[in-house]
Amino acid sequence: MRKLLTLCFFVLLLISCKKETAPTTTKALAPFFWEASNVYFLLTDRFNNGDTSNDINYNRTKETGKLRNFMGGDIKGITQKIKDGYFTDLGINAIWFSPVVEQIHGSVDEGTGNTYGFHGYWTKDWTQLDPNFGTKAELSELVKTAHEKGIRILMDVVINHTGPVTEVDPAWEDNWVRTSPKCEYTNYENTTSCTLVENLPDILTHSDIPVELPQQLLQKWEADGSLEKEIVSLNSFFERTGYPKAPRYYIIKWLTDYVRTLGIDGFRVDTTKHVEETVWADLYKEASIAFNDWKASHPKEILDDNPFFMVGEVYNYSISSGRNYDFGDKKVDYFNHGFSSLINFGLKYDAQNDYEQVFTKYDSILNHELKGRSVLNYLTSHDDGGPFDKKREKTYEAATKLLLTPGASQVYYGDELARSLEIEGTEGDATLRSFMNWEDLENNSETQQLLAHYQKLGIFRKNHPAIGMGRHQMIPQIAYVFSRTLKTGSYSDTVLVALDTPVGIKEIFTGNTFTEGTQLKDIYSGHTAIVEDGKISIDTEFSILLLEEL
Repeated sequence: MRKLLTLCFFVLLLISCKKETAPTTTKALAPFFWEASNVYFLLTDRFNNGDTSNDINYNRTKETGKLRNFMGGDIKGITQKIKDGYFTDLGINAIWFSPVVEQIHGSVDEGTGNTYGFHGYWTKDWTQLDPNFGTKAELSELVKTAHEKGIRILMDVVINHTGPVTEVDPAWEDNWVRTSPKCEYTNYENTTSCTLVENLPDILTHSDIPVELPQQLLQKWEADGSLEKEIVSLNSFFERTGYPKAPRYYIIKWLTDYVRTLGIDGFRVDTTKHVEETVWADLYKEASIAFNDWKASHPKEILDDNPFFMVGEVYNYSISSGRNYDFGDKKVDYFNHGFSSLINFGLKYDAQNDYEQVFTKYDSILNHELKGRSVLNYLTSHDDGGPFDKKREKTYEAATKLLLTPGASQVYYGDELARSLEIEGTEGDATLRSFMNWEDLENNSETQQLLAHYQKLGIFRKNHPAIGMGRHQMIPQIAYVFSRTLKTGSYSDTVLVALDTPVGIKEIFTGNTFTEGTQLKDIYSGHTAIVEDGKISIDTEFSILLLEEL
């Protein structure tokens, strides 16, 4: 019966959802908690082209495999959408975008045709931005614009590797990188002390041996006039910290400079399990110092007293693992090494179950094994070839499960517009990385209806931290109804959600969630009701209720 009701719910949504503006609320703004955040993840080059003049740089004009070239998305494009209110209407309160530092200039042939570093994970110079993505001034404007909208910024960072070697991008010196062996992923050693794939030089992050700067960087900085400034800044960092001039500390310095100068709120850390966990503790320490320095220099721009935030990509980590990731011969608790959160690769499997199984499981783990920490849930990403809904046949279900599951949520760009994840002619993860389908939003009513669904759920989540970090309780009745209640310090928040309800008039038992006479508003429809005899009667054209106290 539950499966039949669920099916009916989504069919009715498809039929009855109308193009609407995102709901608004007159309630006071809820405080921001990373544990309950609604994060939007996008590939910078694939989201929105705000400046066509920077589309081609470094003679990147070779023919490539399908969707393996630069396509024009940039920092300006992200800022435009922030200004337009796109993220605000979606209930997004944090944006994570793929790395924007300078990428290798050449291309590599991975057997899928030539590929350029459009994705941002093939670093050539950590101190500079890639002109295809934009300038530091444009990045500064992005951060300021986001903060003005109450949106935090997660910068995607890589310490594990440089970019591949190409005909125009030489390898870094041997005292900086290893080029073999290739990782086997069967134990801790052959997961951390190796190259992820062929021709992806691995930074010697374990080494404490002081090294000189790579010649290619020195020559580059001398040519562009930044050499003296970079050397002075590096010397100041090493004098302050006392760290050895080892490879990892140079990169930590370069990455935390963005925090100190721009007020970056957090890092999403790439390839976390491929680097010794102590490195991340050092990164977090220096990023926290940099964040506090920025706050001290910008007292009028501080959003709140949240500390610097780090979420790690420990590939294949699942919330079911609790605090430890098991390498086979060693277990590592990354939460003890600078991370407040890890990306949860498990929701796409858990989401095959019904709502109550998912919500109860996550509520239990987050309030016991992971108490004081959190996970970032997703159902679609840039490098997961087996997403929950690859054919985009369960778009409403995906949205509802993602945005109502305890923990933080990650919307992948285009989830809200059903951007296709199956592009003909692509190889590998390229099929997950097409350009944002803005044209569907303009011309397709079904796309507009799906976006409205994401907007209502997203705003409800943003306005109610109880969704992500409150205690979950099912209230038994014919429909599926649950409450989430959060009490932390002087702040409290309570909501009631009903799914699988009949369209039209419905009676919902509220249990002890709200007292007699309380007036409730359904954020999904905009209708109101009063609690009488432990229940409400409400008439809406939808099968979902998102109830808050007026």
